Amino acid sequence: MSGGPLAGRHIAILLGGLSSEREVSLVSGRECADALERLGARVSRIDAGRDLAQVLTRLQPDVCFNALHGQWGEDGCVQGLLETLGMTYTHSGVLASALAMDKAKSKAVLAAAGVTVPGGGLFHRMDVAADHVMPPPYVVKPNAEGSSVGVFVVPEGANSPPQQLASPEWKFGEQVMVEPFIRGFELAVGVMDGKAITVTEIAPVSGFYDYEAKYSEGGSKHIVPARIPPHAFEKALELAERAHVALGCSGVSRSDLRYDDVNDILVLLEVNTQPGMTPTSLVPEQAASQGLGFDQLVLWITEDAYARGDAGGIARAAETPGQNAP
Repeated sequence: MSGGPLAGRHIAILLGGLSSEREVSLVSGRECADALERLGARVSRIDAGRDLAQVLTRLQPDVCFNALHGQWGEDGCVQGLLETLGMTYTHSGVLASALAMDKAKSKAVLAAAGVTVPGGGLFHRMDVAADHVMPPPYVVKPNAEGSSVGVFVVPEGANSPPQQLASPEWKFGEQVMVEPFIRGFELAVGVMDGKAITVTEIAPVSGFYDYEAKYSEGGSKHIVPARIPPHAFEKALELAERAHVALGCSGVSRSDLRYDDVNDILVLLEVNTQPGMTPTSLVPEQAASQGLGFDQLVLWITEDAYARGDAGGIARAAETPGQNAP
């Protein structure tokens, strides 16, 4: 495409990767790459592997659109690689990415910033498999995974904890986070440039909001805006904005929350620094509810990266004949 707001730009989109969220990233990356091409950019689609530094050094893109999810791509590792290469990239930097991915450390930072988070703590998976470490109901989740991978809800009255934690096939780390289960509404709040977009209520068709409910067609219903009291709605927006700032996020983030309407308790569960961009993803849906279509959202994320571009990336673009400086 010769025209469009990104005409003349070369954008490398990072997708796939090495984590358990690879399949979701492939979809996010495909959708974003298609949008970037519609916007006029020349797009290089990179299934990110251990040779990522060599591939990017050869391609020398104007900006890297990071559509990776999960460990390595979202936890500060790829961000550090891109910093070392002096390349401009989307979403959050090294520290914010690493903090947000580590549930225990991010909870400590968020609590210190006045964000209400659930109780609980870190335990070795074998101890959690051996006996209840807190009275049910409670939630068990890997300390450094996303997309509800490896998450278990232990219901009230359960005889034993999830035995999958003791399996030799368990691949989500030795430390797991165990938190009290908060009944009520599952909520999500997207944040763009530090400003909350809206609140989505998530109603899984069956069970809880697990991996299948998140990414399967018809797995959950998204209600925008959420059907919660006005004071809780405003508080959810405030907590998401405060969390975005406290962790040092950039560009777009998404906070996941729970609201117990019986006891009027609202807690922030975690912050996602690279929210999904699939057809069923929450942030694109929220942006659309505010009149910002998918292509415009992708354009904003890309231009935000240009605006925050490091001096090395700007200098490199300026020195390259025929290449537009960010």
